[in-house]
Amino acid sequence: MYAQHGVTLHLQGRNAVKLVEVAERCRLKGAHVLMQCLDLRDSVALQDGLKVLEPLDLVIVNAGMNTHVGSAGESEPLDEVEALLDVNLKAAMVIVHAVLPSMRMRGSGQIAFVSSLAAYFGLPVTPAYCASKAGIKAYGEALRGWLAREGIKINVIMPGYVKSPMCDDMPGSKPFLWPPDRAARVIKRGLERDQARISFPFPLNWGAWWLAVLPASVSILIVRLLGYGG
Repeated sequence: MYAQHGVTLHLQGRNAVKLVEVAERCRLKGAHVLMQCLDLRDSVALQDGLKVLEPLDLVIVNAGMNTHVGSAGESEPLDEVEALLDVNLKAAMVIVHAVLPSMRMRGSGQIAFVSSLAAYFGLPVTPAYCASKAGIKAYGEALRGWLAREGIKINVIMPGYVKSPMCDDMPGSKPFLWPPDRAARVIKRGLERDQARISFPFPLNWGAWWLAVLPASVSILIVRLLGYGG
């Protein structure tokens, strides 16, 4: 969606092979592409890699991972939970601390966080994932309130199910599954309009919002009936 003539893309990723593949596809569309291969759990390398970049107009914090309880009710492995929190939540905060000073200095810029509809109410099958996405939602909303007067836009993207290997690995049904290109168009349009929350698809986003509003006992019963009870 952003790969086009006149655009410079800074791409970061841990998998060098996939990073090169994405970069080449973007270059074929006319974009100028710079790459950094790094592990988001390495906070020092992440900060150093971001601080040397030219002033950024838009930063999309998109990296994420998932874990879930076992099929027989086993707890999520602690090492996976720690990695998940490092990638989904801590790395996002490190990125903000690296890119925000230059944005505040010039009084402009935009940071978009990829949360999830799972941020509205914790699903019993993916407790750590839901916690991380609720955390990034709250963090982004707080930053928006703090930085709005300085001309810096903060947006929280809250997708439902979007076709991907990570989505395929998640337990439970995948209602209203969207292809990636459709989700990308909605996200790009929402960012251009500076929507505080970019949530989709309807009516799944509407239903997820209600899970946060209803009494917890009712919401837990609903998610169990839908097959997400662990």
